[in-house]
Amino acid sequence: MKRLSPAARALAAAFGLGTAWLACGPALAQSLSLDLGAGASSTGRIVQIIALLTVLSLAPSILVMVTSFTRIVVVLSFLRNAMGVQQTPPNAVLISLALFLTAFVMAPTLEESYRAGIVPMMDESISEEEAFSRTLAPVRAFMLKHVREQDLRLFLDISGAPPTEAAEATSLRSLIPAFMISELRRAFEIGFLLFVPFLIIDMVVASVLMSMGMMMLPPVMISLPFKLIFFVLVDGWYLVAGSLIQSYGPG
Repeated sequence: MKRLSPAARALAAAFGLGTAWLACGPALAQSLSLDLGAGASSTGRIVQIIALLTVLSLAPSILVMVTSFTRIVVVLSFLRNAMGVQQTPPNAVLISLALFLTAFVMAPTLEESYRAGIVPMMDESISEEEAFSRTLAPVRAFMLKHVREQDLRLFLDISGAPPTEAAEATSLRSLIPAFMISELRRAFEIGFLLFVPFLIIDMVVASVLMSMGMMMLPPVMISLPFKLIFFVLVDGWYLVAGSLIQSYGPG
């Protein structure tokens, strides 16, 4: 009998768990109850649940704001526009590539957050508040490492926060927007460098067409194949992905 591969066994296990969950769904629905406590504590629990639901609904936006996703997805969008292919690769492909590159860049930071905050909280050795602070510390350090001092000072001055040397004392209210505009600035710098070679190809093709008297022929239509073959010959995806990852430094 042929043995299943690990991936096949994992899929079979997931299918079995899903089937079992669907089968016991009605019973779970009948036995599920939410204890909000009694007396004055019920209001606090309701507020906690509302806050938790709010955070969960904003989780994708929060992850975009405090990770490398902003720089990566903007650079990939610039690359597509520079090549003149408006819908290729599709948005779904660009977003997926940006997400995986972001996961690769953020893996050391997220692993450190997990070990410092989530694991002790699951072992019930620290409180939820301390777990939140420990989990946030590596992410805060990542943002401080890549934020421009000028951008951070701008928001600190506007908010009236006193300057501080300690990283853990930096307000997220000022750090997050400063980090985002720093990422956008670097993304625009990389985008300019990406546009230059493709712009040169467009200018050369337009000049050749004009010298041949073919002014009615759109230069973009002629230059697109040259842009594609140029990007392939220089191994463009390798260079772009590698440069984006290395722009955050080792680890």
